[in-house]
Amino acid sequence: MRYRYLTIEREYGSGGARIAKELSKALKIPCYGHEILELTCERLGISETKLAKYEETATNSFLFSVFVMSNSVSGRPEAVAGEGQIYLAEQAVIRDLAAKGPAIFIGHCASEALRGVNGVANVFIRADKSHKKARILTDYGIDEKAAEATRKYYDKKRANYYYVNTARRWDDLTGYDLVLDSGKLGTAGCVAALAGLMK
Repeated sequence: MRYRYLTIEREYGSGGARIAKELSKALKIPCYGHEILELTCERLGISETKLAKYEETATNSFLFSVFVMSNSVSGRPEAVAGEGQIYLAEQAVIRDLAAKGPAIFIGHCASEALRGVNGVANVFIRADKSHKKARILTDYGIDEKAAEATRKYYDKKRANYYYVNTARRWDDLTGYDLVLDSGKLGTAGCVAALAGLMK
């Protein structure tokens, strides 16, 4: 394989998780998304509710980001606040999973966890508003009146979580190796493009 790992960030409604799972089946390699949360909770001995609350309330604070990163890099994870401990545990889980072999990682700042690792391609999946709305209504079963608010809510949540933990903008497309438009390519087209990277 040219690339051993794919990290995927995606806009809500772009179908990124579905694309990742279909790619996983096609290549017969694991895909980790929610599993990262489960293993992090197990490692820290906390509930998924508590972990979700951290992701929900993660502040858009550059100083907090610097504090978390400086303490983790300096080998002082014990000096990191509880919220930062959760992030560091997620990063450790991702690295442990990557050590088992080729894999696909959805969200959770996986590109940061695998920074410096050979054979990683960082991917962003997007689509225009009409395609995202159609997917939100049909695939996710969200009421049409709530579709736009739901999309904005999840995109903001992902953007804030990414920024607070990396000090980089989630939607800065220059930070990715490949950007795919699932509205134009479709699920099958995106799967084919990503499979080509890893074969």
